[in-house]
Formats: sequence, C-alpha cells, structure tokens
Amino acid sequence: MNSIANELTDNKTGELKLYKELEFELVPGDNLSFVQQVADVKSERNALIKAAHGTTTLAFKFREGVLVATDSRATMGNVIASQEVKKVIEINDRLLGTMAGGAADCSYWGRVLGMECRLYQLRNKKLISVAAASKILANVVYRYKGSGLSMGMMVAGWDDKGPGLYYVDSDAQRLTNDLFSVGSGSTFAYGVLDAHYKYDMGLEEAKDLARRAIYHATHRDAYSGGIVRMYWVNKDGWVAYPLEDVSELYYQYHPEIEITNAADSPLTVNAA
Repeated sequence: MNSIANELTDNKTGELKLYKELEFELVPGDNLSFVQQVADVKSERNALIKAAHGTTTLAFKFREGVLVATDSRATMGNVIASQEVKKVIEINDRLLGTMAGGAADCSYWGRVLGMECRLYQLRNKKLISVAAASKILANVVYRYKGSGLSMGMMVAGWDDKGPGLYYVDSDAQRLTNDLFSVGSGSTFAYGVLDAHYKYDMGLEEAKDLARRAIYHATHRDAYSGGIVRMYWVNKDGWVAYPLEDVSELYYQYHPEIEITNAADSPLTVNAA
C-alpha cells in the first residue's frame, strides 16, 4: 500500500498528483437523497428510474499472464440496443479495463482512467502499476458514491510485479483476486470457470476456457450475446484476438451438453 501511495503523491508537497481538478457540478440541494428516492441502479426495489443493464465480462490470471473476455450485447430493458459494443477499454500498452453496468458510466470513467494513467506516465516517465490504476478509479468514483452511478469494472494488466487483476465498482469497492466475472451472465460464467479453472494453464487452454465461459453465459442469459472479444495480457503487452460469433460457438459447444428426451424415456406410473 505504501508503494501505491508514493506513486500517487507529490514528493514535494505531499498532495495527490492526480485528479485534483476532476469533479462534476451536481444539482444544487440534497441531490443524493433525491437520487436515492427516485432511482434504483441495483435492481433491489421499484423506483421511477430503474437502470436496466446486463452483460458478461470475465478475466483471470494464469501461468502466462491475464486472459480477458467479454460479450458485446447492450440492452435497454428487454430491447437489444446493439450487438457490437466494445466492452474492453485499452488504457495503455499493458493495461486493460472492462465495462459492466451502465454503458455511459463505464465508458466515461474508463476514459477518465485512461487519461489519468497517461498523465501519470508523462509526469513519471514510466507506466503506472495495475494496483495504482485501480486505486485511482476507486478514489475518483468514491466521491459520487450513492449518486446513481452503475459500474462494475475490472482493471487487468502487467507491471513490474507481474500480472495484476482488480475489480472496482461504483460503490468504490476495490478487490483483487485471480479470477473475476462481472455482469448479469456472470453466474453462468462462474459455473464454467469454477469447474475448469486452474492457474497452471497454457495459453490455448486459457483461451478455450474463456471462450466456453462467455458462450455458456450468452446461451443462458438473455442480456448477454453478440460476439466474444478476447485479450491476452503478457509481459510484452496485450494481444487482441479475432472476434467470434456466439451463434457459431453454439455448434462447437452445445453438442457436449447431454439432453434427455422425455419421449424416449417415458415416465413409468405405478398403479395404486
């Protein structure tokens, strides 16, 4: 933690070097209580404004780096708004962010993070660490906690300490782990990941696991779909892989699922 604090603190003044001027003008008055009364971003209650969102994103560390994968569907309630959304933000040559939640919130704050990471690089003549980048994001959104933001982002990359993976949400919660999945389809993706994930995987095995997890999530979650977008982050930077349509992956993975036909195995009813 001290190393992160040192990276973000001006050695001369002791003040934070980043995001000093980054602040929105909010509506005058008690805007937080107003938002809390009329808006619901977590689907916990009925409200005048309900943030309808759904997606599937995942990332995990493995022997050769970090694998990041997402779907590409954007929805507005029950309406599919787009099948071609890029949910991976390329922050710099060794750092990626993923988007889950409100598209506008994730896109904006992802760009803000990219700006701050670039400013850090210009001031310090080196790339920012994964931990420090995630800390910046958490600190920036903390001041808007409870104001209606809807965001669950992962920050993945490679720095001097090796592969790094963090989760940051709009409540400024910041976690690190070897594996995360975020979005409405994450429960289905976790089912695949928990069954097959291991750290000691090769690249091709990791790619197949990520592809399989995204496919199964899109198959079961109506709010996820489109294409699979995958990135591999290693010591030399990130590598983007060709897009894969989940409808084509159906023919690759669905035959593995055994389905029992009730007509072939009728129930036996014993007479009383």
